[in-house]
Amino acid sequence: MSEANYAHNVSYLDYKGQYKGLLGWIFSTDHKRIGLLYLYTMLAFFSVGAILGLLMKTELIAPGNTLMGPQTYNAFFTLHGIIMIFVIVVPGLPAVFGNFFLPIMIGAKDVAFPRLNLLSWWLYVLGILIVLTSQFLGDGPPDTGWTFYAPYSFRTPANVLPAVFGAFVMGFSSILTGINFVVTIHRMRAPGMTWFKMPLFPWTLYGTAWIQILATPVIGITLLLIVAERILGIGIFDPALGGDPILYQHLFWIYSHPAVYIMILPGMGVISEVIPVFSRKTIFGYKAIVLSTMAIAFVGYFVWGHHMFTSGMSGRALYTFSFLTFLVAIPSAIKVFNWVSTMHKGSLDMQTPFYWAVSFIFVFMIGGLTGLVLGSLATNVHVHDTHFVVAHFHYIVFGGTGFAFMAAIHYWFPKMFGRMYDLGWANLGWGIFFIGFNTLYLPMFFLGIQGMPRRYYDYLPDFHGGNIISSLGAWVMISGIVIIFANLIRSARYGQKTTEKNPWGGKTLEWQVDTPPTLENFEEIPVIEKGPYDFED
Repeated sequence: MSEANYAHNVSYLDYKGQYKGLLGWIFSTDHKRIGLLYLYTMLAFFSVGAILGLLMKTELIAPGNTLMGPQTYNAFFTLHGIIMIFVIVVPGLPAVFGNFFLPIMIGAKDVAFPRLNLLSWWLYVLGILIVLTSQFLGDGPPDTGWTFYAPYSFRTPANVLPAVFGAFVMGFSSILTGINFVVTIHRMRAPGMTWFKMPLFPWTLYGTAWIQILATPVIGITLLLIVAERILGIGIFDPALGGDPILYQHLFWIYSHPAVYIMILPGMGVISEVIPVFSRKTIFGYKAIVLSTMAIAFVGYFVWGHHMFTSGMSGRALYTFSFLTFLVAIPSAIKVFNWVSTMHKGSLDMQTPFYWAVSFIFVFMIGGLTGLVLGSLATNVHVHDTHFVVAHFHYIVFGGTGFAFMAAIHYWFPKMFGRMYDLGWANLGWGIFFIGFNTLYLPMFFLGIQGMPRRYYDYLPDFHGGNIISSLGAWVMISGIVIIFANLIRSARYGQKTTEKNPWGGKTLEWQVDTPPTLENFEEIPVIEKGPYDFED
C-alpha cells in the first residue's frame, strides 16, 4: 500500500510515522494528535489546580489557621490562578477541540501550518515548566496572585520572575495558535463552504483567534515591563521612581478582559453545536449567532475599565465603561435567546452532552446577570474586591468554560477515541458536579454582599456559615470531577469500541468522516452545498 493510500485508510491513532511510541506523539504534526497532547497536559495540571483550590476552601471552612498559614495560602492561590488561567482556560477549548475539529469541520486535511502548530504546544509546555520552577527556586513561591499587580509584584522577595516569564512564553503559544486558525479558516475551507455555511464552532474560533493575535501582545509587553522593573528599576509602574501603578492595571485589563472572551467564545461555539443536534432542529438565528460572536469579540476590547471603577478615573470615563459593559451583554443575550428558541418545540434527546449544554446556559446566565451588578457604578463600589467578584468570575470563567469543555468532551469523545463512555457514570458525574458547583459558588455572592473581602486566608466569625456551605460544596464538586475523569480515562482505554460515524445524528462534517478519523481526515475533500444545521430532511 502506498503511503498516500495508507494515510487515507488508517486511523490517526494507529498511524505509524517516522517515530514510534511517545516520540510519535510529541513530534507529530497531525492536528488531532496535537489536540490530544493539549488535552492530556491540561487534565494533569487541572488536577493540580483543583487540588490547590480544594485545600484553599478547606482552609476557609473555619476562621483562623485551619490548615495553612497566610503565606502558604497566598502561594496556593497564586499558583491556582496561574494554572487555571494561563494553562487551562485561556488555551482550553481552542487548543484541544479547535486543533482536533477545526480542520475536519471546514473540510481540510490539517491546519495551515502544522509545524507551527506543534511549536505552539512545545512553547506551551516550556512556559508551564518555567512557571513550575518559580515554586522551587529563589526566595519562595510567588505570592502576588495571577494578576501580578504593581507595585507589589516587583517589591515582594518571592520568586516572581519565572512565573511572569513562563506566562510570557505561553502567550507566544496562544498567538501562534491564533495565527494558524485565522489562516486555516481563510484559506482552507472546503469548496462551497462560504462564510455563512461555516459551522458555528469554527466561527467562534475565528473570533477568538483575532483576540489572541491582537490582545495577547499587550500582556506580553506588560509582563516584560514587570521584569524590567524588578531587574532594572526603570520606574514605569513604581510610584517611588515617578511611575504609575494604575497604568499597570490599565495594560493588564486591556488584555485580560478580552481574554475572558478567549475563554468563553469557543464555549459558546460548542453549545451552538450541541443544542441543535440534541434538539433535532435547525439552529434558530444562525446569522444572529455569528454576528453576536463577532460583536462580543469587538466590543470586548473596550470594557476593561469596569475592573477599575474604584481605582480613580474621570466621571466621563466611568459612565463610558459602564455603558459599554452593559452593551456587551446584548450579544450574549442574543445567543441565549437563540439556544432556547432552538430547543423550543424540538425533539429533545436527553443525553450527557445535552445535560452539560443546558447547565452551561444556567450557570452562564447567573454569571452574566451578576456581571451587570459589577458593571453598574454604584453596586460595583459596594461589592468591589469582595467574594461577590470571586463568585461571578468563577460562574463565567469556570462555569462557562468548564461546562462547555465537559459538553465538548462528552459530545466528541466517540469520534476522538473510537470508544464510548459509560452513560450512567457520565450522568451521575454531571449531577454531582452541578450540585457541588452551585453549592460552592452561590454562597460567595451572599458573602460578598455582606462584605467579606477576597484573597484573605482568614475572616470574621460573621462569615462562618456561608464559608461552611461553600467549602462542603468544593468537596462535592471534586467528587463529581473524580467520577467524570475516571469514567472518561477508563473508557478511552477499555470502553466499548465503536466505528459508527454519527452516533448522535449530527449534520456537520466531523460526523461524516470515519470514527476515529483517518490521518488525512478525508479521502476526497467534500463539496459543500447547504448549511451546517439542516435537520429538515
